[in-house]
Amino acid sequence: MNVKNTILIAEDHALLRAGMRALLSTEPDVEVIGEVDNGKDAVRLACSLNPTLILMDLSMPGTNGLEAITEIKKRAPDIRILVVTMHKTDEYIQEALRTGASGYILKESSHDELRTAIRTVLSGKVYLSPDVSERVVSGFLSGGTSKPAAPASAWDTLTLREREVLKLVAEGHGNKHIADYLCLSIKTVEKHRSSLMRKLGLRNASMLTAYAIEKGIVTL
Repeated sequence: MNVKNTILIAEDHALLRAGMRALLSTEPDVEVIGEVDNGKDAVRLACSLNPTLILMDLSMPGTNGLEAITEIKKRAPDIRILVVTMHKTDEYIQEALRTGASGYILKESSHDELRTAIRTVLSGKVYLSPDVSERVVSGFLSGGTSKPAAPASAWDTLTLREREVLKLVAEGHGNKHIADYLCLSIKTVEKHRSSLMRKLGLRNASMLTAYAIEKGIVTL
């Protein structure tokens, strides 16, 4: 009897988790053995279930996807991780690959592409969505050794948590919702918002939203 590849889904939207599970249920050699909606539980189940592959979102409450990938690869380096996300900016792609992801695919991709990505990563290769910039990938693989480092942009100075807060502000969420979603205090969220405006030179939520759209963090 063939041994099935086991998959853990880490995604905070229930409908997307259900869609992934339904898609994978048609594949005879894979089995979904768990679902989580946050990074902390992703780390916990990764260690207890030891899946072959994790489908990992990046924006989740509490521990985010990048933090979860880092911790999982420390504890169980053989687990393969395929990032499934809406983020298409250079920084997220590079950071996901640096932390140990074996693939990066956008949520807007087709079911067929998701199948291809899963098969590629399960075979031990790296899969990157065609929508991911070739320039970003080339720059990451070269390590930037052939060119002097560019001055840090305002975006580069933002922490991962500040980027998460920026996304939620741009989506129209208030401080209380953001605090509940990220498991933070309202005061901490307020500090992150103030830091965002200071670092980016912006004055209000509307300007933060426009900036987030420009960076591809949210879409109209």
